[in-house]
Amino acid sequence: MELAHSLLLNEEAYNQLGEFQKAEFIFEWLQFLEKLLPVTSRADIRENQKKLVEQLTSLLNNSPGPPTRRLLAKNLAVLYSTGDTFSVYQTIDKCNELIRSKDDSPSYLPTKLAAVVCLGYLYKKLGRILGNSFTDTVGNVLKAMKNAESQGRYEIMLSLQNILNGLGAAAIPCHRDIYKAARSCLTDRSMAVRCAAAKCLLELQNEAIFMWSTDLDSVVTLCFKSFEGSNYDVRLAVSKLLGTILARALTSKQITASTKHNFRRVSLEDVMELLGTGFLRGSCGFLRASGDMLKGTSSVSRDVRVGVTQAYVVFVSTLGAQWLERNFSAFLSHILDLVSQSHPKAVQSAMDAIGCRRCVSFILRATVGGLLGEKAQIAAAKEICQAIWKLKKVVDAAISDGNLETKINTTDVTASQHVLVCALQELGSLIHGLGTTAAPLLQDSSTGVLEAVISVILHPSISVRLTAAWCLRCIAVALPSYVSLLLDRCIERLSALKSCPEAVTGFSFAVAALLGAVKHCPLGIPHGKGKVIMTVAEDLLRSASQNSRISLQRMQAGWLLIAALMTLGPAVVQHHLPRILLLWKCIFPSSPKDLETEKTRGDAFTWQVTLEGRAGALCAIKSFVSHCAGLLTDEVVQRLLPPLPSAVDLLTQLSSIYKSYGNSLKTPSTVYRQKLYELLAVLPPKAYEGDFSAVLKELVTDLTVTDSQIDASAFLLPSLCHENDLLLLGPLLQETDHRFIEEQLLLGNSIAGGSLEYDPYSIYEKFAKGDSVPKPLPPALSVISAASRLFGVMFSHITESHRLQVLEQLLNSIKQTKGSRQQIVQLHVVSAFSTSLKHLANCKGSLGSEEVRRSALMLVMGALESNNPLLRCAAAECLARLAQVVSDSAFTAGLAQVSFDKLKSARDVVSRTGHSLALGCLYRYLGGISSTQHLNACVGILYTLSQDSTSPDVQAWALHSLSLIVDLAGPLYHVHVEPTLSLVLMLLLSVPPAYAEVHQSLGRCLNALITTLGPELQGSSTAVSALRTSCLLGCAVMQDNPDCLVQAQAISCLQQLHMFSPRHVNLSNLVSCLCMNLCSSYLLLRRAVVACLRQLVQREAAEVSEYAVALVKESKEDFTPDVNIREIGLEGALLGLLDKELDPRLCQDIKETLTHMLTSMAVEKLSFWLKLCKDVLAASADFNTVASIDTTQEEETAKGDDVSVLTSDSDDRFHPFRNPRWSTRVFAAECVCKIISQCENAGSAHFDITLAQERKQRDSRDDFLVLHLADLVRMAFMAATDHSDQLRLSGLQMLQIIVRKFAAVPEPEFPGHVILEQYQANVGAALRPAFAPETPPDVTAKACQVCSAWIASGVVSDLNDLRRVHQLLVSSLLKVQAGKEAQNEQYNESTSTMEVLAVLKAWAEVYIVAIEKQKNQSDTHKHSLKIVNSSEESYRDVTFSASGLLDLVQADLGTLSKLWLAALQDFALLTLPPEYASQLPAEGGTFYTAETIENARPHYYSSWALILYATALWLTTTGFIVVDPDEGVTNLSRPVTPTTMCQDSSTRPLVKSPEDVNTDRFHLILGISVEFLCSPGSDAAMENIIACLHALQALFDVPWPRSKIGGDQELGVELLNVLHRLILTRESPDIQLAALEVVRLILFAAQEHVKEKRRSAEVDDGAAEKETLPEFGEGKDTGGLVPGKSLVFATLELCVCILVRQLPQLNPKLTGSPAVPPGKHLLLSEDGSRLVAAALVILSDVPAICSPEGSVSVLPTILYLIIGVLKETAVKLQDGQLPLTVAASLQALKGLLSSPMARAEKSQNAWTNLLRSALVTVLDCWDQVDGLLQELDEISLLTAITVFVMSTSPEVTTVECLQKRCMEKFKTTLDSKDPLVQCKCYQLLHSIFQHPNKTVSYPYIHSLVPSIVGKLQETEKAKPENAAELQVIQEGIKVVTALTAAAEEQHRAHLVACFLPILISFLLDENALVSATISAKNLHEFALQTLMQIGPQYSSVFKKLMASSPTMKARLESAIKGNQESIKVKTTKHAKTPGKSSSIQLKTNFL
Repeated sequence: MELAHSLLLNEEAYNQLGEFQKAEFIFEWLQFLEKLLPVTSRADIRENQKKLVEQLTSLLNNSPGPPTRRLLAKNLAVLYSTGDTFSVYQTIDKCNELIRSKDDSPSYLPTKLAAVVCLGYLYKKLGRILGNSFTDTVGNVLKAMKNAESQGRYEIMLSLQNILNGLGAAAIPCHRDIYKAARSCLTDRSMAVRCAAAKCLLELQNEAIFMWSTDLDSVVTLCFKSFEGSNYDVRLAVSKLLGTILARALTSKQITASTKHNFRRVSLEDVMELLGTGFLRGSCGFLRASGDMLKGTSSVSRDVRVGVTQAYVVFVSTLGAQWLERNFSAFLSHILDLVSQSHPKAVQSAMDAIGCRRCVSFILRATVGGLLGEKAQIAAAKEICQAIWKLKKVVDAAISDGNLETKINTTDVTASQHVLVCALQELGSLIHGLGTTAAPLLQDSSTGVLEAVISVILHPSISVRLTAAWCLRCIAVALPSYVSLLLDRCIERLSALKSCPEAVTGFSFAVAALLGAVKHCPLGIPHGKGKVIMTVAEDLLRSASQNSRISLQRMQAGWLLIAALMTLGPAVVQHHLPRILLLWKCIFPSSPKDLETEKTRGDAFTWQVTLEGRAGALCAIKSFVSHCAGLLTDEVVQRLLPPLPSAVDLLTQLSSIYKSYGNSLKTPSTVYRQKLYELLAVLPPKAYEGDFSAVLKELVTDLTVTDSQIDASAFLLPSLCHENDLLLLGPLLQETDHRFIEEQLLLGNSIAGGSLEYDPYSIYEKFAKGDSVPKPLPPALSVISAASRLFGVMFSHITESHRLQVLEQLLNSIKQTKGSRQQIVQLHVVSAFSTSLKHLANCKGSLGSEEVRRSALMLVMGALESNNPLLRCAAAECLARLAQVVSDSAFTAGLAQVSFDKLKSARDVVSRTGHSLALGCLYRYLGGISSTQHLNACVGILYTLSQDSTSPDVQAWALHSLSLIVDLAGPLYHVHVEPTLSLVLMLLLSVPPAYAEVHQSLGRCLNALITTLGPELQGSSTAVSALRTSCLLGCAVMQDNPDCLVQAQAISCLQQLHMFSPRHVNLSNLVSCLCMNLCSSYLLLRRAVVACLRQLVQREAAEVSEYAVALVKESKEDFTPDVNIREIGLEGALLGLLDKELDPRLCQDIKETLTHMLTSMAVEKLSFWLKLCKDVLAASADFNTVASIDTTQEEETAKGDDVSVLTSDSDDRFHPFRNPRWSTRVFAAECVCKIISQCENAGSAHFDITLAQERKQRDSRDDFLVLHLADLVRMAFMAATDHSDQLRLSGLQMLQIIVRKFAAVPEPEFPGHVILEQYQANVGAALRPAFAPETPPDVTAKACQVCSAWIASGVVSDLNDLRRVHQLLVSSLLKVQAGKEAQNEQYNESTSTMEVLAVLKAWAEVYIVAIEKQKNQSDTHKHSLKIVNSSEESYRDVTFSASGLLDLVQADLGTLSKLWLAALQDFALLTLPPEYASQLPAEGGTFYTAETIENARPHYYSSWALILYATALWLTTTGFIVVDPDEGVTNLSRPVTPTTMCQDSSTRPLVKSPEDVNTDRFHLILGISVEFLCSPGSDAAMENIIACLHALQALFDVPWPRSKIGGDQELGVELLNVLHRLILTRESPDIQLAALEVVRLILFAAQEHVKEKRRSAEVDDGAAEKETLPEFGEGKDTGGLVPGKSLVFATLELCVCILVRQLPQLNPKLTGSPAVPPGKHLLLSEDGSRLVAAALVILSDVPAICSPEGSVSVLPTILYLIIGVLKETAVKLQDGQLPLTVAASLQALKGLLSSPMARAEKSQNAWTNLLRSALVTVLDCWDQVDGLLQELDEISLLTAITVFVMSTSPEVTTVECLQKRCMEKFKTTLDSKDPLVQCKCYQLLHSIFQHPNKTVSYPYIHSLVPSIVGKLQETEKAKPENAAELQVIQEGIKVVTALTAAAEEQHRAHLVACFLPILISFLLDENALVSATISAKNLHEFALQTLMQIGPQYSSVFKKLMASSPTMKARLESAIKGNQESIKVKTTKHAKTPGKSSSIQLKTNFL
């Protein structure tokens, strides 16, 4: 194929190919040429033009296929338009010649067609350049059309369209001729020709004025004619033509002189009348009303009506939204008039009426719902309301005059019903779509929406009453605040008007509908409503028999209410269950005898009432089973069963009752059957086993009844066919935008589809889709679908013999009928049997013996050759399911063989299509049927069938089947891939475009082939690249196909290719194709486009976006998508599409696509995305509604401006988004939140204004979020104050995120302030409306969160400013205090729980922050004492705000604490396991009611943690204080002694003592925490766990709770185990650190407890019997620790877990393993170090709670761990700092060594031995790491040795061998090259030399001092170079000075005598001082200072020395003189220097 890529055709390569390859090669070359020509230079083209033209024109004669001829024509046209045009006339002549040719053979046809296509494209491209030649051409083409066949007519029409397009107004001379030709084609046999003609006429009307002026009537009539017998595509094309022409006629201004005299201005009325005529009378014209019409027998054919309906929509869409707004009332009255009494013919039969109503609803939905923005929709709703009022008056008048001329008026009433139904439906849908934004509409009393709807509930017609009820339901779903109100109103009317039949049914419908709405309203209704409704229902049922006039209505109403009540779910129903079961039992006769007596007694009317009642009862129980599955315990099922046998008995008797009482019982008995079948289908089959045979008999009768003439295939079968197979059956079964009206065309003429009045019980059921009205089918049909469903369930449960019997019975009944009846019976039987196979397959059942299989097979095979394609499809599926259930390979092979034989012999289309699909279906259910020859046979046969060009149907079905096999045969298919691919390509290149269904099947095949090849497509071998090229070629052919569904297939194929081999798909071409089709009128194409985009943007979002914009900029062609990509990019286009689109699946895909684009690009294109979101949010922000913002601010100007910007909508310029719907705005708000989180991941500059501004200045292209803060706040404000509650929630969420993320960003211009402070007015204004009384609780709850976030964020420091927001929380708190009585009656009780808890949680958050701030402050206060004055002011500011915040809370703290404790108590009760349910208080908790317990749970779960923490803080700061009147207030710092605690209960007063109250509170908090921490679910939020741990920390921070846990060891152990588990399961360092802090406190509590015990034991027993003192602490006398009981053991376990996790080397089992490389030191992360340090602190505290023996048993472990950490982490850091872990381990070591246990007599020896071993271990650390010495930190190890020397008793370290080794280490270290190490070594020796015990210090002094002095003497020669060396010398001097002081009298003189000369040697004379280095100077000063100190102390020695050495004396004197003047200053300066070094020493001084 590479050879095809050249400017000229490579004829050499071409001639070597086979016939089919040639076609491929040519197509590939032409495709390449198409891309090449526009980019080739004109000179090159001219050079090769002649040759190229020759090659191209010669191809005309090669009979090119449809795609090739189109490409050929395009290339010729481009060639001429870029090259020279002088030879173009020859080409045109040649084409004309080919067209004139007399050769009519089929082989010559492609050449003729190619010539026609070429002409079209040449004229389109070159247009007027071609001068007058077009008249001949057009004449020639039109002449050719006279005897052309359909393909020719099709191509000629399209060619004429192109010619007209190219010539424009120049073609006027030919207009009439073309018009005539197109007229005849518009009613052509072939549908494709009709479509082409419509396109041609659409092009013609641009210039041909007569079409929409003088000939308007005839064009319209012609279009009506064209609709007759049309298919979906024709209706789409012709309605577009008709709508456009009428819109043009209405709006046109220019009228040429020639047409002026006979031209009339067309008014809107005329246009409407024209359309209305078509709608009402069809295509029989205006005057030629035939005899039928006069007799009134002909009805308009449905396709005309549907076509006209679509034309209405096109007409309005063309004129646009603004036109509709202006002319809405005229339009509405016309549309409603279509179904009014002025045209009785249109609605004469129920079927017609339903059809027309659907059409009218569709027109209104598509125009009002699709075009208008929200404000306009509200205006439209008002208009519709007016219309309803008008009709209401007519009805009222008719009813009140009832006694005069009843006859006339009843027609009035019935006739108005359809108009009302349409109006109410549209009103309902409108409000449903508007959601809460419709609130102003309902509050507007002048319109009176609710009054209007409720008044119509009394209408005489049942369908109006039902639709009014449905409309109320829509209102309730849209505005949940109205549900309770409407329910009350309707129940009240129902009770008041009990005796009016219309009111009883009407209001019961309304109540049922409203109950059905409750599940769509998350806020629910008050629980008590259920009780009220139940009472009303019972009352209706009881009183039904009192008054025969309304007994029927009351019976129906009663059961309807009960059935609807069930949808409220188990929580409501369980209270009423006994009463319901009693009613259920009573409605059926209790024994067969009673039924017999019943039969003898009644008359037709009583039977009607009885059947209605029983059907209602069945319905109610079915509703119970489906909605309250949770209540279906065995006991309840047992109580449900008794009436069933009698219900079934009645079923068997129905036919006889019906015979004896006549026709009036027909409908009730059918309904009864249907309801019984439906109930049985949902009950467990075991429940009615006894009745199987009786029921089955009835089912068989129902399925095979012959009097049913209705072909219900369109209802029964689609659900039984596979959705992919339905694509074969044409667009009617596919999802389209017109599905709602197109559906009626599926159904044959006898039924028009479902309607609400067929089954009132559907009014409360869940809708299948969005806001469309439920459409139950007529009972005659519903009963069949119910029967087939039940048959499916029962068949799988009956015995084998019974199955055989049933199947034979069904087969017989099919045989006995004939013709169309037979087909209907067959249809019912197959659908029932298919359902049963589905059930069998699901429960893995088997079908049974050979006979059963045979009968089943006969049954299916018969249907496989039925004339009804839908039935064939279902039968093929059924056959495959049969094979799946039997699952026997021989049986399957047999089935396949039957089909093979049939296909080989049969010639009729029916059996060939059926059997070929059967082969494909077999694969679907049995995978690759393993035998390969079976596969080969299948493929062979299907290949043959798919090339049968005589029947497109056979081709389509065979190819579809082939696609299934390719898809499902798996790897077995690989051998067939190449031949299949070339077959597919060949057909794609040769099948005429008119056969769209074949092309669609080819697309599915190609898709399956690409999937089969999969990732192999990436390969580079020649075979693979040939396959890949073929796939791409196939896609290219399909992309050019005129059929939209084929284009959709092409897109999904390219999508697959892009997934498997992205490099080979040309992304820019693909994206341009997607952009072109983004707004296609075909739903499936739009879906394919968006699905493809969704995949592309996951990988290459930026590229896709760039290509889209580039395409729009370049496109010279007439590409004008409906959306403005140029300005708002692809993202904006998608947002716009999301706003218009109604299909939920498509909307979901668009959202996902946008989310992917946002995540990958939002940070780079920040301004762009924020502007998009802002445009969407601002496009309809109606700012007049915003709460007025109080402007009592100090900085009026700054903030005032901001507000005024918000409140005035100055932006009147054109918005890219006109009035987006609220759902789109919600999505935009969510996008903003996602953008913020993306920026958070992208870097800190987005939240740091200084940094952002710097970087923006450096590179202006950079963009940062913080620079858009004003926009963010504005968007959040707009969203939070909108009418739509959903949007308000999103806006508040956004505000919360903004506050959380930007709270800490400082304002660079005003230091000490933050950037958010300037927006406080906006925040306040956004929050205030959410606390208004009428706001829904969920919005208020969200606003509380924002309030607490705002207050807690610390943005506002001024209390007065904070008060505004604080006031909102205070007002909410008052509401909470009011308690349950003041609750809102609108919503479910659980919503008030939600609100209360949200308020309490908000307060908790504020309180926690206030306390934390106060803590931090008291810490900073300690530090700030050291701070210099300058920053005092700012500090004062801080303290003020923190204590101020606490003051704010303090005022309400008393109330709050009570409420918090109450909430926690509720929570504790709610977390009890179900088995303790009986212990819960019967009336519910403080904040929840017992009935709504389940709904309340989630609210508690979301808020308990912060409340718990706040309560714990409150108790620790104020609580736990016992108030005793005698002693005043005493703090419980000491535990209560046991004697007071165990008082006898009888003597205890009833009032709880404060001690008990505290104990209860303590256990409440502890219990909740432990319960939660035991098993926090994997989804438990981090915040909750951390809050819980913080609460425990706070609790144990005070002595009293510590005494509780210290004294209760089991409790302590349990807590530790829980924490251990938490640490194991949660990786987060924050959680682990918090847990360790709690562990430390628990250990501390235990220590206190042990100390207290020891103290009290000493006090009690006196010191006399010291020996017999009992051992306190763990380990008692034996030292044994019991795991599980021991606190010490639990602590050790936990610490080891932490340490080993961070330092695996500590685990002795691991040290040898490869996972831990030996000797390598790890630098832990900061978090890791903090964890290790915390664990070590805990370890060192452990011995304190052991007995001496116990301490001995834990000591080795503790020492091992501490030294292990030291060893593993002692690594040198750059700055000589100690790593945190080392510091911690040294600290721990020191704590451990100084433990009293080391000196206790019982444990002293053991401790001494263990400590010695430990010291050896430390010393050994040095020797292990010879190679790695540089890494090890000597300082740390030396410090450790020093700690041992200093902190243990002398006998540990004075053992000679140890002492020697220690000294060695010091010696080697003294010689270190590193001054830091030396320095530290001196410091450590300094401390050792000063050890009080001489046995310890002397050996060190003796061995080390000489070398120190030696080192100092050396310094005399080498002066220090730098500060570090200087410090070493200074430390040396200090050590010697200290020694001198410590030495004994007699040796002191010697020392001083050695020391002084050294010091004096450091002094410099005056001359040297000037030139000396800084270090030398400093040394000089230090030495001088030291001399000044020492001299006076040891004056005698000093004087002696001075006398003996005059040089020294001289040196000293000169130094003193030189420094005399500055000495004071110097001293003060230098006093600080040692201070500094000593402060460093403090930090690391562990001694």
